[in-house]
Amino acid sequence: MGELEANEDLGWLVKTLEGILGVQRPLVVNHLRSLRRKQPDLTPEQMIKRLEKQYLAAVSTGGAAVGATAVAPGIGTAAALGLTVAETVGFLEASAFFGQAVTEVHGIAVEDEERAKALVMGLMLGTGGQSLVKRAAEQAIGRGGMPGNAYWGKLITSAMPAGALGQVVDMLRRAFLRRMARNTGASMVGRAMPFGIGAVIGGVGNNILGRQVVKSAREAFGPAPLQFDANLAPRIKEVRPSLGSRIREAREIEREGLGGGLRRFRARRSGEGDEPEQPNGAPPAQDAPGDAPRDDPRG
Repeated sequence: MGELEANEDLGWLVKTLEGILGVQRPLVVNHLRSLRRKQPDLTPEQMIKRLEKQYLAAVSTGGAAVGATAVAPGIGTAAALGLTVAETVGFLEASAFFGQAVTEVHGIAVEDEERAKALVMGLMLGTGGQSLVKRAAEQAIGRGGMPGNAYWGKLITSAMPAGALGQVVDMLRRAFLRRMARNTGASMVGRAMPFGIGAVIGGVGNNILGRQVVKSAREAFGPAPLQFDANLAPRIKEVRPSLGSRIREAREIEREGLGGGLRRFRARRSGEGDEPEQPNGAPPAQDAPGDAPRDDPRG
């Protein structure tokens, strides 16, 4: 009965996780492209280490902030519990982002929400999630159909049949709720400690949980690939002209007349000017204001 009540009380966690996973992938891909654009020589292995540092910094800071705030003067018990809930949601969000980012670096695009949800819950369950996924995969695929060195993260994100996925998600959900009920209860006790101690417990507790997720991610996918998937190629940011440059361009078009404006418009559409390229990058020759046109018979 106690376990059932705990599952019902924490059912919002799974719903929150579902909402988070529905919008994460575009943000994940853009973040990875941004990292590659800033550091073009970054290897997949270095990228994953960078993601691990970012993730641990994010979850540790959040835990310490809530631990300190919950025992500040004027913060009641109910408010402290509300802060713990907010921190739990933040931890879920960061874990979901990290898990999907590592998956993308390994060349697996997780666009199915059920697979993404199963992956993140499996990462947070650690060894228990790993054994659960492998056992379910053996039942669905058959022991003989599974490669001996299959990583559970790749199984659940791509290899496992869709028909077997629902059962795995249900099993992971039950185990996930039991784990979160236990961890959240201990976390709330930490928030009630005297000021300073609560902050330490909050930060250290989340750091320990975060390191478990990092370890699970390494075991889920194995060594980093040698190269990135083409989908993660950095995109060149579109350079939007400033208002000042638009005003200057308008004045130049006014001086050049309709012909100059049309040339600029055509060049912008085609990506190149109508004028022939001059040697050494020199601008095209133009008539001086006082000169007669070159085809003038008087010249």
